[in-house]
Amino acid sequence: MSILKQHRCPSRSLTHISTSPRLHLVARLTCSATTTTTKPKSSQNQLVIEPRLETKPDSITPIIPSVGPPLSNDPSLQSTWSHRAWVASGCTTLFFSLAKTVTGAADTHMWFEPIVGGYVGYVLADLLSGVYHWGIDNYGDATTPIFGSQIEGFQGHHKWPWTITRRQFANNLHALARSITLTVLPIEILCNDPVIQGFVIVCAGCIMFSQQFHAWSHGTKSKLPPLVVALQDAGVLVSRSQHSAHHRPPYNSNYCIVSGVCNEFLDKNKVFEALEMIIFFKLGVRPRSWSEPGAEWIEEMDEAQSQVTVH
Repeated sequence: MSILKQHRCPSRSLTHISTSPRLHLVARLTCSATTTTTKPKSSQNQLVIEPRLETKPDSITPIIPSVGPPLSNDPSLQSTWSHRAWVASGCTTLFFSLAKTVTGAADTHMWFEPIVGGYVGYVLADLLSGVYHWGIDNYGDATTPIFGSQIEGFQGHHKWPWTITRRQFANNLHALARSITLTVLPIEILCNDPVIQGFVIVCAGCIMFSQQFHAWSHGTKSKLPPLVVALQDAGVLVSRSQHSAHHRPPYNSNYCIVSGVCNEFLDKNKVFEALEMIIFFKLGVRPRSWSEPGAEWIEEMDEAQSQVTVH
């Protein structure tokens, strides 16, 4: 007769953390040993692993809520009385500058020179809009002094470009209208030359309304005024087909947003790429266009426009 003794060790739990940040593999370990007094036998150790998955919240990776585009009734898209006041001030300043140009040209019987000056101002406004657009697209961030909010706004514009069409008129123009008022008013007071006034009125006017031209370039022809469509087709204002190239990778062309007349020259001759190289070698600062587009640059579709209503 043999006497058997059986020993059991307490159950233990082994926790194995998998490579996934949210799944943990828990195994239960049971060991048993059987011995006999009549005949020596080798001990048998049995290792039993019972896999069990437990879901636990991830304490390492924070959950960051996604930020969506502003809604149509978002206050950031609405005009305030302050916005309207600055736009009215800018328009008034431009009107008096135009009146002074016409009066000066009539008094001196000189019409051709002011017209040429106006055309130069028109081309220069397109160029300046491109330089400014290139600068805030590629350098700085939301913490940059003076330009931080505009840089942040243009980054959001690349992700949701269609939101500019929902911005109210004064909301879209007030910042430029304020700058034009403070810049053009002293020139208007101190200068009586109709040629200079002709240059200033056209250049300042195109810069002030450049954001509206920009908004129209994101609109569909069926929703735009016929006059705007005609000016776009004639190349006087930047068109949707031309500006859409700026919103495709690598996002480093077609920066000008008044008429787009300077885009071909700037892109063909790689003017902005040359400036980027100079800044990099002098200051060691890389433009954003040299990097792979991040999530903030990938355009999201307008869900409101993509939905099709079936009657």
